[in-house]
Amino acid sequence: MSSRVIRKLHGDKDIGLGIPGASLDRDGDCDSDGCADSPVTFTGATKKKAHVNPFDLLNDQSNSPSESDGQDEENHETEASIAQAGHKAQESGKKKKKKKKKKSMKQQQNARSSEDNVEDDEVERSVREVNRLLGEAAPAPSSHYDIYSSGNHKCSLGVEHKHLNPSNELKRIFGSKIIQAETRKKRNQRVRTLKPTWLVTAKENWQQIGKQGLSMKLLETKDGISYFTLDHSTLYMTVEMKFLDAVESLRPDNIVAVINMYPYHVNSLLQLSDICRLSEDLAMAAELVEKALFALECAFHPSFNVALGTCRLDYKRQQNRSLYVALFKHILFVGGRACYRTALEFCKLLLALDPEEDPLAIVLAIDFYALRAREYQWLIDFYEEWEPKRNLSQLPNFAFSVAFAHFQLSLAQNGSGDTSLADKMLQEALIMFPGVLQQLLDKCSVVVDSKMSSHSFFTVDADKNQSQSLGQLIQLYVIQSYHVWKEPELLPWLQKNAHAVLDRVSANDPKIAEAERKRAIRYVGTPPRNILRYIFLCDRKDLTPQGLPANQLGPIMSLDPLPPLDSVDLYTRPQRSRLAVETNVFTNFFRSLLPHFNLDEAEALVNENPEEGPEDGGMLNDITLRVGTLMESVRDLMASITHGSDDANESEGDETDTA
Repeated sequence: MSSRVIRKLHGDKDIGLGIPGASLDRDGDCDSDGCADSPVTFTGATKKKAHVNPFDLLNDQSNSPSESDGQDEENHETEASIAQAGHKAQESGKKKKKKKKKKSMKQQQNARSSEDNVEDDEVERSVREVNRLLGEAAPAPSSHYDIYSSGNHKCSLGVEHKHLNPSNELKRIFGSKIIQAETRKKRNQRVRTLKPTWLVTAKENWQQIGKQGLSMKLLETKDGISYFTLDHSTLYMTVEMKFLDAVESLRPDNIVAVINMYPYHVNSLLQLSDICRLSEDLAMAAELVEKALFALECAFHPSFNVALGTCRLDYKRQQNRSLYVALFKHILFVGGRACYRTALEFCKLLLALDPEEDPLAIVLAIDFYALRAREYQWLIDFYEEWEPKRNLSQLPNFAFSVAFAHFQLSLAQNGSGDTSLADKMLQEALIMFPGVLQQLLDKCSVVVDSKMSSHSFFTVDADKNQSQSLGQLIQLYVIQSYHVWKEPELLPWLQKNAHAVLDRVSANDPKIAEAERKRAIRYVGTPPRNILRYIFLCDRKDLTPQGLPANQLGPIMSLDPLPPLDSVDLYTRPQRSRLAVETNVFTNFFRSLLPHFNLDEAEALVNENPEEGPEDGGMLNDITLRVGTLMESVRDLMASITHGSDDANESEGDETDTA
């Protein structure tokens, strides 16, 4: 049938037999896009596939109008039935596709699970191998930093990683633009990237760290607390002995030589840092301490997480003390840069290593950094948590600092509201430690009124009833913390409570006599070794350690000040047996030229190998070369002495002839 006949039947509009995109050519043939299998568009915007025969239109031409109407109804019914059939077919197709997808997904999951099992087996084998070498791992911590200790309360010694970086605090102080500009300059100059760490940020001029022989292993896990220890390999022990010889030689060049050969030897870096600090090169001293911390952190056990506050390190083991000393020195340098929040986090980290013993007495400084960082609530919570265990109220710094924190919180919360709790705690601190007031006011350059100056409780009686140990604690607190008392609202508050204490003294309050009795009992004798270690390491010119133990012989080393009495030593310094008995002037002079030479070692080697000569090499060759060098120096010395005496005789003869 031609298209002209179709137009007569359906009007003069272009049709495509309900097939989208399909049209008939002049000959009535279906083009390539409009075939019989093309989808048919039905009402309801539903597209279905239907078989349409174009020759059915011939029947439409032969029908009458009435028949055509009936045929139209039948066509509508046919279209509806086709639509329903197409819809059902589509739903059944979807179901079949879903079933096929489910089957394929199950097959893929089974395949993946089999692959995962293989990978898990390999991972488990590697984990078992690591645990065999380093020890069993601790239970996995939670992902956030609000770590809880063995009880139901929050652990006050948990550390937040973001506060360990002093750059974050400097951004808050000086603005982020200045700090970001400096870091951008450094990033443009970087050539290589070192291992990322939490304690310090590695600098671009540091060497790549390799296998240095320093590692950490897990000893045990008990009641949620993990106990670790640092471990030294044979190579590291050899380097440590070289370092001890360099320290004994009293020549900094020998320590520098050890660092040049082993850039990440911890004790050498710490010792050289002390030398730089004494020469007023504080920037280099701080960088050397950071480099030592970087080397230590690279050796940490995978389960040693500083954010938990539940990882312990025994100070009795000699190899563990380097981490304590490095953290302590880093706190001093960071606090010196006014990064008090960062210093507080490192104080918590140092205290968390051994909170029961506190080998370096960091509790004498943690309150100061908390006040300077305005962490008043944390200081109060820490005091309430550890007061039953450590008796922190017996320390002058905590007695005054906690009262200070309560006063600041009351002002922040209530404006000029209720300060009764702060007043009570400050009065108790003044009654227990009356010697603090006069020294504190002198440091703040405050002139006391007549009532306080005329009363003997804060002057004469305070000095009379104060032992040497207590006086040292009070002096340490005043030197460290007098800056925080210079705020304008604090001195009137301090003066008001001092007057209240004098009124209680005049009224014969029984707490005055009780405090005097406690001072006479608790602060008598030699100060604890951890407090002496703190005083020695903080190295303040206006504070010297007093009351050293009677059994302390020899100099105190900054790397290991006042070792514990039950120390577990890994290294012993070589004993020079003949140094104590040799008092000959020439012997001491020759030994000063060659400080490493030991006659006992030379005799022992010669007795063990009597047939070996200097040409055989080894340690005997080294000793022979040293002796030869010493003898050449002696010959030159003697020749200069003889030459000088001949010149003197000739000059005397000339003078006689002239006369």
